[in-house]
Amino acid sequence: MFGSVKQIFTSKNRDLLKRVLFTLFALLIFKIGTAIVVPGVNVSTSGMSFLEIINAMSGGAFSNASIFALGVTPYITAQIIIQLLCADIVPYLAELSKQGGVGRRKLNQITRVTGICLGFLQGYLYSFAYIGNGTAMDYILYSLILTAGTALLMWIADEITLKGIGNGMSLIIMAGIISVLPGMFKDLWVELTVKGFLGIMTFIAFVLVFLAIVVGVIYVETAERRIPIQYANKSTSTLGKQSYIPFKLNSAGVMPVIFASALLSIPQILSAVIKKDGFTLFVQKYLSYTNGTGLILYIILIFVFAYLYTFMQLKPKEMSDNLNQNGGYIPGIRPGNETIKYINTVLTRITIVGASFLTLLAILPILFDKFSNLATQVTISGTGLLIVVGVALEIFKQFESQLISRTYTRGRRGRK
Repeated sequence: MFGSVKQIFTSKNRDLLKRVLFTLFALLIFKIGTAIVVPGVNVSTSGMSFLEIINAMSGGAFSNASIFALGVTPYITAQIIIQLLCADIVPYLAELSKQGGVGRRKLNQITRVTGICLGFLQGYLYSFAYIGNGTAMDYILYSLILTAGTALLMWIADEITLKGIGNGMSLIIMAGIISVLPGMFKDLWVELTVKGFLGIMTFIAFVLVFLAIVVGVIYVETAERRIPIQYANKSTSTLGKQSYIPFKLNSAGVMPVIFASALLSIPQILSAVIKKDGFTLFVQKYLSYTNGTGLILYIILIFVFAYLYTFMQLKPKEMSDNLNQNGGYIPGIRPGNETIKYINTVLTRITIVGASFLTLLAILPILFDKFSNLATQVTISGTGLLIVVGVALEIFKQFESQLISRTYTRGRRGRK
């Protein structure tokens, strides 16, 4: 791994170095923006703990009432909504998804417009929490500022994808989470060292648990179930390598947690807007995931979205059809309906394991809140690390593949 990193900074790979430096500069702009507070806003989000995951993804911009408070979450939400609508729900979108590059470009434009609209809607709802008794114009102005911040972040992410190291959206989310890590450890150290030796040992234990979570996330992110594939016109012994279909243990990533948190946040946002004591009490008692019923509902939603997102991304019928078209089959399984049923069974089983691990990561902050007073320091320990590790592994694989291809190309030139 470190050898691959060193190769980036050699004179032969100056273009890669320029991409890395451009990415760092773009992320620096993002970090500066998270510190720019919208004028005239009351920075008080103590009652909005249900949006901790959004705050972590925005690099603390949400709690600071920054111009980047929404981050890129409106675009991610729009992207998933459009993907759902492409599944033969809206014929026009379904047709675009089958038109190759031209269709993808049109879908990308539709997704961006939808993301901007969702950003304005979310900004308008959040404005009631940031602004006390403001006028309608105050709420609209604040919503426009947040929407403009989201649009700027989307443009920065595109520039990182085109001129940087790629995966602009994911990198911005990753940078936001990493940026709050030093402050998290600093606050934890200051709080615990006051208690003397016992506090220092608690801090060391926390760091060890943190590292254990990182190792666990890496293991789950790299774990996969491989289904062997045989082709009618090819022989495994001839090729010398077994073909297979890899299924990640956690194919849905962190999206189920984001959607479950966003769905549970809707009643709490409405309670801040409506300001009715009865409705607010009902939401706090039954729909907050810090309580029993809310926590159970939170876990159920994570499992539901994990299954929906997994089967939305990996479509067993399409996979079976592709195998048939290429003359491939799963040994011992008949092509057609039996193949579809087999893939469905495999996905169902591995999704149970992946969703269980994802649920554990999601409820870690809640468990710390119940059994300790360190809740604010561990809010990103689970789902945030899942995002960071996933993006980091993907970036490393991209760099490794680029370096291998360059080495291969230079070797061919040398032989010529």
